[in-house]
Amino acid sequence: MADFYQYHLFFCTNERDDGRAYCQQHDAQSLRNYAKQRVKELGLPDIRVNNSGCLNRCGLGPILVVYPEGIWYQYKSKEDIDEIIESHLQGGNIVERLQR
Repeated sequence: MADFYQYHLFFCTNERDDGRAYCQQHDAQSLRNYAKQRVKELGLPDIRVNNSGCLNRCGLGPILVVYPEGIWYQYKSKEDIDEIIESHLQGGNIVERLQR
């Protein structure tokens, strides 16, 4: 395991019971789990995938942020996750259509 990470992904998996939108309404946990699995399958030890509490953008949900750049993405599917991994994390190119 690396001592540090090139990229650190934080997936909002927040749930609310006050009527406001939240990321888990959009299956955020399952898609976060998929991202973690894909990163492992691809052998990318310098990428860390984590849950996060509310990132205060749940209205856009589901949402994730990639550090160290601080790039925010709205994603809806495994295909979106694959594109973020392949284009941004492996290729260094921001996925503009998903950026928020």
